[in-house]
Amino acid sequence: MILEEALERVRTGPKGPEIAAFFDFDGTIVHGFSGLHFFRDRLLAGKVGAAELAATMLNGLRGHDTEADFERFVAVAFKAWGGHTEEELYEIGRRLFASTIAGHIYPEAWQLIRAHQAAGHTVVIASSASRYQIQATADALGVEHVLFSPLEVRDGVLTGRVDGKSLWRSGKAQAVLAFAEANSIDREQSYTYSNGGEDADFLATMGNPTPTNPDRNLERTATELGWPILRFKPRGTPGTKEVVRTLAAYGGLFGSVWTGVGLGLLNRNKKVALDSIATLAGEVPLALAGIDVDIRNEANAWAQRPAVFIFNHQSQLDPVIMARVLRHSFTGVTKKEMASDPLFGLVLRFVGAAFVDRANTEQAKAALGPVVDTLREGTSVIIAPEGTRSLTPEIGRFKKGAFHIAMQAGVPIVPVVIRNAGEVLWKHSTVLRPGTVDVVVLDPIDVSDWTLDELGARVAEVEDLYRKTLANWPV
Repeated sequence: MILEEALERVRTGPKGPEIAAFFDFDGTIVHGFSGLHFFRDRLLAGKVGAAELAATMLNGLRGHDTEADFERFVAVAFKAWGGHTEEELYEIGRRLFASTIAGHIYPEAWQLIRAHQAAGHTVVIASSASRYQIQATADALGVEHVLFSPLEVRDGVLTGRVDGKSLWRSGKAQAVLAFAEANSIDREQSYTYSNGGEDADFLATMGNPTPTNPDRNLERTATELGWPILRFKPRGTPGTKEVVRTLAAYGGLFGSVWTGVGLGLLNRNKKVALDSIATLAGEVPLALAGIDVDIRNEANAWAQRPAVFIFNHQSQLDPVIMARVLRHSFTGVTKKEMASDPLFGLVLRFVGAAFVDRANTEQAKAALGPVVDTLREGTSVIIAPEGTRSLTPEIGRFKKGAFHIAMQAGVPIVPVVIRNAGEVLWKHSTVLRPGTVDVVVLDPIDVSDWTLDELGARVAEVEDLYRKTLANWPV
């Protein structure tokens, strides 16, 4: 089964909250083992002693062939958490999500979860991990229900003991069945997703078991039982090939800038320089990195210019992608910190981008004044209305600046929706991965009759348009 088939199965299947989708966490929603990041965080902070390190490593090396093995492992692993408050552990979880785990979320899992949510299904994360490892990801994905291995807590402080049975093998299956009973879930129509052979019983609790990134044991079980297998693209550490491609791409970017500058000097025309930079920067770095851009409705990028082109922002690569879409005759608006960015600051300064201090409203308004003049003179502008890169493909709240500019300049808003950019260059990464970035240029939006009184509602409509487009990508 490919992802599109899995999504179509959800879209065309029964709707409503009585249908549930149960997702395992480690290896299914996120690549790898989230507990490792928690352990590493404590190790680097000097909070892991020699005894805990030795015991955890020993139990991990022994493996978990039986439930008794696993219970012994979690007893050792969670013992050192005793004495910590719940809020301390939730904070560690939030910090690790922002710095690491968000970059390990499978984009395919995000799409699946969004499809189930759009169908009105009850989405549940069920994991043998602790709630502190899962909650930040659940919040980011909008998943309300989380089933987890319970830890004993007294007056907000962990004792270091497991409070009951861990959600591993039969423990997870029992917890899911109990949830289904308590919430009147239609088990025959519901879904389960997991990657581990120990989760065969869990998968079998619902009528649509879907082994996802299965290990050898689960793949064997799936083959025997005729279960469809779903695989996601690995999110592991980039290899030497990716590093070499990245260095070549960055070199290509700066080479594009200086080539454009040279052409401008040769022709004594700054516009020639700017257009040359935009054209080369949108082609050369992407080609060297092995990144393709699939553009839908490309004619909308040319239908009305000048215009304010807005885009959703998850990757530092987004300006290069926008250059590939627009090709020439545009500049940008970005946060002031980008002026000193070692990768893109030089390019942005040379092309005349406006740098906005988001913490200073008056300065921000003053910086946007010349942008209106730029539009009136015939040059388009690109802006990310979210204001900053998001950790996940989820659309953040849109700010009104881009829409104010379009209204003042008397030009349309053109929404550009980018999908997969976070896969090739995540927010906290500097290494590019090869792949395909999908882009759709939506119809220009006439803002000539917009008023300030209704601007908030209008912006919310455009923001929702992005969510709908990502959830139902145009064919």
